[in-house]
Amino acid sequence: MQFQDKIVLITGGGTGVGEAAAAAFAAGGAQVIITGRRTEKLAQVCESIASAKPVRYYAADMANRAQVTALVEWVNAEFGPIDILVSNAGVNVRERTLAELSLEDWDYIMNVNATGAYNIVHAVLPQMRARKDGVVISVSSIAGIRPSVLAGAAYSASKHAMTALTKVISLEEKDNGIRATAIHPGEINTPILDDRPVKVSDEHKANILQSEDVAAAILFVAALPPRANVPELTIKPTNAAFA
Repeated sequence: MQFQDKIVLITGGGTGVGEAAAAAFAAGGAQVIITGRRTEKLAQVCESIASAKPVRYYAADMANRAQVTALVEWVNAEFGPIDILVSNAGVNVRERTLAELSLEDWDYIMNVNATGAYNIVHAVLPQMRARKDGVVISVSSIAGIRPSVLAGAAYSASKHAMTALTKVISLEEKDNGIRATAIHPGEINTPILDDRPVKVSDEHKANILQSEDVAAAILFVAALPPRANVPELTIKPTNAAFA
């Protein structure tokens, strides 16, 4: 199998893209560990994925550095060093225009999407450096390369930060054999749509990206040989403009 004996850690693994990526990596033979803040959701995902190696979970908040450290220590003790990190945890809020955005919501979004991405990378990179091998895949957003009113100021800023962090990983760690990729999806039919200011119709949800589409992009990047790296990958709904 393509990912046989690989240890894959996926943040934001309880729903959406994280859930789809977990199923796809598990089908490829990887030992998959998902993490997120909601134990019930994580357990449900693990129970729903049938694979040779059971998908395991560990509840942790990426914004909480002590929890992130404990997570990585647990994965290392139970399974060994992490080969592939999929940094996918992300949040948004309903009141996202500058006129509505609160200081508390700005901090919440930045702490999870930007600082949380740094926290998990900081915890995982040392073991990748030691082995001179590793893959870091950041699920950013088109809002992480083009600010978006639809996404909002805080979300756009946080995803720009995540994109920049991923690029710096490539710049600083390439000689250590570490490959980093920022994936920039357009609209995806995931539960984060429930936080939109305007309700999203079922018809619209059906015509945008699905979680498995982005999971396929993640697996494409992860399956490349060590000599090859895709720095950035943009994937969008066919009917969405991008030029």
